Amino acid sequence: MDRTERILDLVALLLDAREPISWAELREHFPADYGGSDDAAERKFERDKAELVELGFPLSYVQGDDERRDGYLVDRNVYYLPEADLTKEELAVLYAAGSAALASGAFPGRDDLAHALRKIGFFAGESLPTPRVRMELGTGQQGQEKEVSARLEQLWDACSAHKWVQLTYGSPRKDGVTERRVDPYGLALRRGVWTLVGHCHLRQGLRTFHVHRIRELKVNTARPRTPDFEVPADFSLDAHVAYFPWQYRFHEPLEVTLQLTGPQASRAGSLFPGAALEPVSEGVVRARFPVTFLDGLTRFVLSLGQDCRVEGPPEARERLEQMAANILAKHAPVEEGPRVSA
Repeated sequence: MDRTERILDLVALLLDAREPISWAELREHFPADYGGSDDAAERKFERDKAELVELGFPLSYVQGDDERRDGYLVDRNVYYLPEADLTKEELAVLYAAGSAALASGAFPGRDDLAHALRKIGFFAGESLPTPRVRMELGTGQQGQEKEVSARLEQLWDACSAHKWVQLTYGSPRKDGVTERRVDPYGLALRRGVWTLVGHCHLRQGLRTFHVHRIRELKVNTARPRTPDFEVPADFSLDAHVAYFPWQYRFHEPLEVTLQLTGPQASRAGSLFPGAALEPVSEGVVRARFPVTFLDGLTRFVLSLGQDCRVEGPPEARERLEQMAANILAKHAPVEEGPRVSA
């Protein structure tokens, strides 16, 4: 029996067991593999057990008592995921989103995503039509789908295996490129742009990198089954990759209050997700939320027109007025000087 077949049979046996399986029983079930000398059999089983643990299989050894014997046992509560109690409508939305991501041409874990979509179609109980939608990439990635897709797969594997990467990165702020060694913590897709977040050894801290700006990428292949780093327990992608322009972390959080009127009042929840909304009167809503990039917010507020204005704090109002004045000055008509007749 080859190793892959043995591992699969071992998993099936352990999942089917209702009580711990002793080492003696394992040797009886696999006489050709674990039936040799004690030392050789134990070494082979230790390698198999290490591979199961590496694959995320929750195998543990339990010490017996009066109610059960010693042996190996699988924690089913850890192994099996809870039921996803979704309606057919929710399954359809999930299927549409997954299909759009798969059709984008640049999505990591494409095989896993395709497998998940097949499962969704099966549990829906009926054939779900493939939606004719496609997730569009940001302008920086146009024409780079193949390169971005290949790098995403490499980064996806590096994040999963906790292996550092060496990348050649083109900064948007200066000409030329820099060489970076990065411990990749995670990938995020925001508004069509893929972003890598990880510990940069050059800058000695957490940094974000747009994947389409990576010119070259190499993953550390030494000791592939040994992680190079551990992701901090308190790490969160949302803390480093912004959904909206006012969430970029350029300054300390500042609570801003907006007043939305007319058509914008009914859209307050979708325009500013997560904001605390307070109805003021008919057709008037007040929204409060933290901002870490004031210029990003003021630009967005200006784009909404007169139906959205800043109530506070004073520095937010002043910045909005200053930005509006700069726009007016830039577009003011140029006065012609007096004409001189010949």
